[in-house]
Amino acid sequence: MSYVLGIDGGGSKTVCVLMDDSCQVLGRGETGSSNYQSIGIEATLESIQSAIHNAIEAAIITNNVNIEAICLGLAGVGRAADVEVVKGLVEELQNNKLPITWALQPESIIICNDALIALAGGIGQPVGIVVAAGTGSIVFGRNHQGDTKRVGGWGYILGDEGSAYKIAIAGMNAALQSYDGREMSTSMLEGFKQHLDLDSIEDLIEVVYRRGWGVKQIAALAPVVDFAAASGDIVANIIIDDAVKELVKATSTVIDAIFSYDSVLEVVTTGSVWRGRCKIHERFAASIAKKFPEVKVIFPRDEPAYGAGLLALETTRN
Repeated sequence: MSYVLGIDGGGSKTVCVLMDDSCQVLGRGETGSSNYQSIGIEATLESIQSAIHNAIEAAIITNNVNIEAICLGLAGVGRAADVEVVKGLVEELQNNKLPITWALQPESIIICNDALIALAGGIGQPVGIVVAAGTGSIVFGRNHQGDTKRVGGWGYILGDEGSAYKIAIAGMNAALQSYDGREMSTSMLEGFKQHLDLDSIEDLIEVVYRRGWGVKQIAALAPVVDFAAASGDIVANIIIDDAVKELVKATSTVIDAIFSYDSVLEVVTTGSVWRGRCKIHERFAASIAKKFPEVKVIFPRDEPAYGAGLLALETTRN
């Protein structure tokens, strides 16, 4: 029997699934980061190799593991140069001592960004739209003809509207402006103090600047805004509504670019922002429904690694 591998590689973890031709996951393996731009090529190779090994080990297959196709959906892989680097990693994988018989053809090796596999896994097919809003944000769509459109994903300086990072920054701005007396009062002022155990909101200076906080640490403060919004804070709700507007605008742009107005399609939402208490998911879904009545907004049906496996299987059926 032949099998395929689906790999989801990100900045914090790498997940591999071993699938058969009936789309059944036989084994799943998880290891650390596989973002080669952050940890280097050798460490990335080791993470992917370990994830594959763990997936095969979990499957407890007694017969030969014959891999007919592989899909690697990796964060930050968008340029041709990135794809060539990952192709080299796949060649190295085939030279390593994994318990696998490789039967790959050039067309059965798929290297793509993590948005495509999140779309395929979340919906169950690589057609529709994924709206990812976590630390950063991106909207990605693919239609039945294979046309794709990406909106956003430009990073925290140039973009990431609707992301946890931008929500947190807006929240801190609002709290400090309230403290100054420039804007209306907000419970977020006290919320940030309690969350960070600060004596004064002025201590945000020390936390954000002097501790050298990065994007992830700041994005982790978004729940302060979410909690305030869920509690009825006007200023926090304005911030959440602005985030929704940006994500709706980006989604609408993708629909207009590669789908028709009356297309029946699904939009899958992924990332930490959607799990908040302030009903941001419901707000987003309602706004989309007003503009596109035939569009359904859903939570993911399965994980991105499963989507990578589906894309790999697709190559074996053509």
